[in-house]
Amino acid sequence: QVQLVESGGGLVQAGGSLRLSCIGSGRTFSMYAMGWFRQAPGKEREFVAAISCTGGSTSHADSVKGRFTISRDNAKNTRYLQMNSLKPEDTAAYYCASDLGTRYDPNYRPTLMDEYDSWGQGTQVTVSS
Repeated sequence: QVQLVESGGGLVQAGGSLRLSCIGSGRTFSMYAMGWFRQAPGKEREFVAAISCTGGSTSHADSVKGRFTISRDNAKNTRYLQMNSLKPEDTAAYYCASDLGTRYDPNYRPTLMDEYDSWGQGTQVTVSS
C-alpha cells in the first residue's frame, strides 16, 4: 500500500523559511514523478511544484517561482519543498503526491491533479504578517 507522509509545516513570520519533507513507502518512488500542491481554506487545491522521477527536471507555479524549490533524494525515498521569502498568501495545507507512473519519460513532471494517484495527508503552513 502506497503511503506518503508530509512533515515540516508550522507557523512562520512573513519573510521566513520552511522546508517540507515527504517520505514515501509502498512503491519504487524513483520511478514516479512527484508533486506538491496546496489548499487554502475556501479555495481549490492548486499546483505548487513538480519534479521528474530522476530529479533532473522541475516545474514551479508562477506564484512561487524564485521562492520555492522542489527537490528529491531517491535513496531516502524523500521529496522536499524548500520555501523561502514566505508570504501570508502562502498559508495553506500542503500535500505531496505521486504520479500515475504511466509515462516513461525522465523529464516528465505533471502539473494537474488528475495525473496523480497517491496523496499524503497534508501539513499545515501558516505565515503571519
